[in-house]
Amino acid sequence: MDNLDQTYAGRRRTRRGNRRNAGRDTAAAGALIDGQPGGQLGGLAGWQDIQTNLPPLTPLSADQLEAVHQASLQLLEEYGIEVMSADARARFRAAGADVDEASMIVRADRGLILAAIASAPPVFRLTPTNPQRALTVGGRHIHFGMVSGAPNVHDIAGGRRSGNFEDYKKLIKLGQSFNILHFFGNQTLAPNDLPVSTRHLDTVFANLTLSDKIFMSMSIGAERVRDTAALTAIARGISLDEMADDPSSITNININSPRKLDVEMAAAAIAMAEMGQAVVVTPFTLMGAMTPVTLAAALTQQNAEALFAIALTQLARPGAPVVYGGFTSNVDMKTGAPAFGTPENTRANMAGGQLARFYNLPYRTSACSASNAADAQAVWETQMALWGAVTGHGNLVYHAAGWGEGGLVADFEKLVIDCEMLQAMAAMLRPVGFDTADFGFSAHNEVDPGGHFFGTAHTMERYQDAFYAPFLSDWSNHENWRDAGSKTATTRAMALWPRMLDAYTPPPMDAGRIEEMQAYIAHRKEQIGSDTP
Repeated sequence: MDNLDQTYAGRRRTRRGNRRNAGRDTAAAGALIDGQPGGQLGGLAGWQDIQTNLPPLTPLSADQLEAVHQASLQLLEEYGIEVMSADARARFRAAGADVDEASMIVRADRGLILAAIASAPPVFRLTPTNPQRALTVGGRHIHFGMVSGAPNVHDIAGGRRSGNFEDYKKLIKLGQSFNILHFFGNQTLAPNDLPVSTRHLDTVFANLTLSDKIFMSMSIGAERVRDTAALTAIARGISLDEMADDPSSITNININSPRKLDVEMAAAAIAMAEMGQAVVVTPFTLMGAMTPVTLAAALTQQNAEALFAIALTQLARPGAPVVYGGFTSNVDMKTGAPAFGTPENTRANMAGGQLARFYNLPYRTSACSASNAADAQAVWETQMALWGAVTGHGNLVYHAAGWGEGGLVADFEKLVIDCEMLQAMAAMLRPVGFDTADFGFSAHNEVDPGGHFFGTAHTMERYQDAFYAPFLSDWSNHENWRDAGSKTATTRAMALWPRMLDAYTPPPMDAGRIEEMQAYIAHRKEQIGSDTP
């Protein structure tokens, strides 16, 4: 900063002989370059409701989009979906589908599918315990979510380890602290030290008491989503019937690609729809493994599988909130390992948005990486996928912060790095002013050719919030960076998240509601324990 100020100090001239105080110039330069207003930690400036005013990118031509639509319906009519759930098969049979009970294949004609999905709302609202953090899902709203479902956890100091409840709670606290994160996935981290049959009760309680944001419920069967809905209603102080008119709960179900709908996924989708709660339907379509190797085939299969399960939610309850999910990427054809943030994945993220809009449905996508560390590869892969998600108008961007190793690890340092990228992306999407004063002619009145604008009134009135102020980037010169320890972004992230945990404060909640949730959990654990062999 000193060198920069000295460089410009000798050049600055003002009109009308009105030279400003040199100390004011230095202060302005420092504020603009340091970019840390008020010592802000971790981007805690305020809740961000992101709406893009940019048009979506459309990698598919109108003819290609129509071709995928027609091929998807053909796949459902001629090949069908294996449906393991007898309840789901019965619902499709009652709607007129061709059901083969021996093979459990359900073939649904296009009229049935299109009529069913037509009742799904294009936009809906999810209200958490803090109504100020409600999410509008659909349209131009973009919401970023935490890593979800990782069986392991990693940070530089503690190393790689099995998922556990203590780290789970830390991640929820960090997700609560970063206001650029809008929702949590279904179990941000697998707490492998808790009993499988009841761990969902403990994680839901943690979600509701450590955060006031929307979170996904576990979609393994109907009972888990019903428990989550019941606890959420208690936390909000309303009944389940009231919550059906003002949804709070959402789950994500995966199709077991290719073309198989499991019992548990179907049961969760039906139960959520019947309660009026939201379902995200996401086929797990990896090109070359779970789908044929071409993008056309992958998008066709993704679309067919998504439409089929979306139709199921509408057969259970017409008008139930539902989201079109896409998770199409490719594999490494040398090893078979999943790859993310690839050109194919980025294009699929954009194309998935086209398909969702074609059916007038909200869209879920992801920003993932296959890197084994929070390194440059992790950043470029996540950034590639993120651009595809944002320019594809993803309404829910899953796994946007903390996802590592292709989903096998929740990484603390990567969580911090990703949140920096997300905040920068949100700042890029923010509308820019073009009022008369924004053109800056008043500043030109103060600066001669060859001068600088650091100390003009126009700058001084705006410098504190003129530009995005990063919390992780280091913009110091080499000498200052070296003297401060030559810390990389990953090293700085390592130091930042523990400070955020130290500064964390849980959101307020009525003590009576907490006691009611605890009583519900104790009762359900007793029930589940007696039912478990």
